[in-house]
Amino acid sequence: MSRSRIGSLGRRLSYWLALQSLAGLVVVCAAVYGATHLGFQARQSEELLQKQVQLRHLLAESSHDGDVATLKHKLDDFFIGHPDMALALNRADGSEFYSRSSPPPAGDLRVARFTLPAPAPEQGSLDAVLALDIREDAALLRRIGFTLAVAALAGTLLVSAGGFLLVRLGLRPLRDLVNQTRQLAADTLHRRLDGSAQPEELEPLIAQFNELLGRLELAYAQLEGFNADVAHELCTPLATLIGSTELALRKARDAGELREVLGSNLEELQRVASIVHDMLFLSQADRGASARRVPTPSLAELARQVCNYHEAALVDAGLALEIVGDAEGSFDTPLLQRALSNLIGNATRYAQRGSTVRVEITAEAAGEVRLKVVNRGVTIGPDDLPRLFDRFYRGDASRSDADRNHGLGLSIVAAIARMHGGRPLATSSHGISAIGMSLKEAAAGNGPSARAASSEATTVSPGH
Repeated sequence: MSRSRIGSLGRRLSYWLALQSLAGLVVVCAAVYGATHLGFQARQSEELLQKQVQLRHLLAESSHDGDVATLKHKLDDFFIGHPDMALALNRADGSEFYSRSSPPPAGDLRVARFTLPAPAPEQGSLDAVLALDIREDAALLRRIGFTLAVAALAGTLLVSAGGFLLVRLGLRPLRDLVNQTRQLAADTLHRRLDGSAQPEELEPLIAQFNELLGRLELAYAQLEGFNADVAHELCTPLATLIGSTELALRKARDAGELREVLGSNLEELQRVASIVHDMLFLSQADRGASARRVPTPSLAELARQVCNYHEAALVDAGLALEIVGDAEGSFDTPLLQRALSNLIGNATRYAQRGSTVRVEITAEAAGEVRLKVVNRGVTIGPDDLPRLFDRFYRGDASRSDADRNHGLGLSIVAAIARMHGGRPLATSSHGISAIGMSLKEAAAGNGPSARAASSEATTVSPGH
């Protein structure tokens, strides 16, 4: 996602903190304003109720003697010191009995309507309207509201400014990491990010990034080694081609000599083509190519077909070959034939003369099949064992056939294993080496599941 859509993390955190501060202060100020308003209303209602009680008491005293003039005088005295109060007493016929001050506009007063007994019982009752002027309370409430609004805005600005500074301080470790990563390059992959001064939340990210740098360093080193190996492998046949061609062109030669030169050049060209094809195959495997699975009823029969191809080489090496076990499943048959051919060819070159090369096929649990080629020979050292499946790696470069085997055979075996969801396998101890691969069965419905077949060994004699 583009930067314009996401924006700065610091700005986003600052904005959200400002909005949260504003929302929180508005809620608090609104609660204070509401509580103050309710307090004013409660005080006003209480004051009106007290005045009602006092008026009832005054009229009750006056009802005994019926002295209206004394009653009005007492009512005047009653309102001394209460300029915010207004009272209107009306008889039942609507005539005015008593009135005290003019009430303010209706929007600025609290009114209580009730009935009082008349001074003389024969006069019936009086309709009373008691009003309380609340303009001062309203003005005070407005001032409180304005003060709270200003306080909310000022508090929001203050908290936002502090939050902005805290966010910048909190994101400083990220800026430090950016500066560290900016210094990384292809020739400085050995460096690692320093997480000693980083917060706990960033430690997993730094650890994962350092592990990624380690993998990149290893991959880059392997790539450099691979490029050097490719150049070396292609340099030899190309130099041979150039040399033989130059010799052929130095003087006139008859057709037989030219045919011999062209035949030698063709062998070198075929070797170059083989290297290129193998490299293309490994490149496709590295890009995630998967095996094309088809039902394979017997891996043992597949192994016999491959063994027939190697029969002459086995006879020349004085080796016998046997196939142990069987399994069925869905696999890429041409790829398995190629992998088995590489494994058997590798065992043929390194097996002890007069020994037996054994192809072991084992069906494991969870739909896994293991193919291994076991031979007796020189024990592979623990340092060399993990490198057997590296490209252009040769365990014994001094062998006479090293020029015909360019060190990609076992790399192709590992690639075919990965294309089947498996992995390469290699063990060696006491002169017995077992090299092979594991294969994962296809998902349910894609083919029959692998099963163990007869454990009897099928022996293929070189003389057959």
